[in-house]
Amino acid sequence: MRFIGIIRILVILSTLLTTWYFAETFFNTKWEAKSLRTIFDKRSQETEHVKKPHNKCGIEKNCPSDYFAFRMISGAASVVGPSICLDDKILMSSVKNNIGRGLNLAFVNASNGTLLKTGFFDMYSGEIKDLMAFIDPTPEGTLVFLASYDDPATKLNDQAREIFTSWGSSYAKKVGFRDTWLFIGGKGLKAKSPFEQHRKNDKETNKYEGWPEMLEMEGCIPRKMD
Repeated sequence: MRFIGIIRILVILSTLLTTWYFAETFFNTKWEAKSLRTIFDKRSQETEHVKKPHNKCGIEKNCPSDYFAFRMISGAASVVGPSICLDDKILMSSVKNNIGRGLNLAFVNASNGTLLKTGFFDMYSGEIKDLMAFIDPTPEGTLVFLASYDDPATKLNDQAREIFTSWGSSYAKKVGFRDTWLFIGGKGLKAKSPFEQHRKNDKETNKYEGWPEMLEMEGCIPRKMD
């Protein structure tokens, strides 16, 4: 009986030692794996951060210091309004509550990027005189940002179209009822602007019922050097 008791004690001790060994091995391995995973995740995040630096206005490439970064989105049908961003500053958007149907315009100093004024003009039921009063006294060295929303053209007269054309637009004389239009030009520009997109209202190709697809445009604009 005494011998059996000793055996039982040895079995219990052996069981405890075995349990302790497996527990120690398991928890050490788990901790090491967790530590390695944490280090790997941290390095991955650092690598991703290096690979994807923040560019102004969220555009794909970084602009040189003597350029402005911009991103523009036209309105979508008569539902979603446009937005204009310049050098990480939102000039016009629904959040800023300074957009409307028709033509949305932001005028900016071409040398330092200072916002001069914004305005929106209903080209379906509004007055063309309001648009003319806004654009006619524009000084030299002004960048002009234009984003359409709903209908940009019904009330657009020949005089207004000629002014936009003189600012570098290739489509001002062609834009029609419910076309989609994005344009960046400038007072005193001597050539056609490379920053312009236009999509015709065509029931055969329209993405939305009665309206073409919205437009997006981004890039770098050279500053005006005095």
